[in-house]
Amino acid sequence: MASERTKHLKRLRRLHRSARGWSVRAGLLTGATAVLVPYSGLGLPDAFWAAGAGGSIAVAIWRWIDLRAFKALPVPPEPDPAVIGAQTKEKLVGIVARMPAGRTAIAEFGRQRESFKLRGLTVAEPWRRLDRASAMLHGLVGRLGPHAEAAVLDATVAEQSLRDLAQRTASVERAMGLGPAGESLRPAHAVLAAQLEQGVAAYEQFVTAAAGCVAEDSATIGNLADATAFLKGVAEALSDLRTTNPRPSPA
Repeated sequence: MASERTKHLKRLRRLHRSARGWSVRAGLLTGATAVLVPYSGLGLPDAFWAAGAGGSIAVAIWRWIDLRAFKALPVPPEPDPAVIGAQTKEKLVGIVARMPAGRTAIAEFGRQRESFKLRGLTVAEPWRRLDRASAMLHGLVGRLGPHAEAAVLDATVAEQSLRDLAQRTASVERAMGLGPAGESLRPAHAVLAAQLEQGVAAYEQFVTAAAGCVAEDSATIGNLADATAFLKGVAEALSDLRTTNPRPSPA
């Protein structure tokens, strides 16, 4: 993706080439007219030579005027590489998203990238389970019917809260590796990890109940309401925890 500075310099070079080209044409036609008119006398062909020479001179003059005016404009500054990279990435993502199954591929790439960032941490396994359950739920949404829209919305909110909790837990776990000072975070990490495990288990229970509804299994259809209520309660608890955001007191 060309920057504004690149476009400005490219147009400046194009105007300069055009001005020089028309100057050469005007010189050739003027010289031909100056030689041929005295050589063969005035005639109809000489009128075309003179008209071409005069028109070329006028165009060349206007091209040089345009070039001078454009040179007076300030040259855009050198673009930031980070901005260029972000714009290029956004353009590529937009192209891929317009392709068949492009959005699915982008979403899968995002999940794989997040999983790679959490590799080696205790939250990696709950994150993987959450990804698998989320993919299963997306495959079931179209078959649950309109009566389950509220339940699916609650599940979506709970999933975002669980992912936020997983990122927070991962941040605390990384800080625990800073040395003896990080050991004071171990109790907080244990609480967050337990909440994450409980939330992922509730999400998996909801997906299992949704799959039972799709399969019209009488043994699991009645569990969807209970699983939805439990999952909604977990999501509300996580939301309250995020709003409160307790901070450890300084030692």
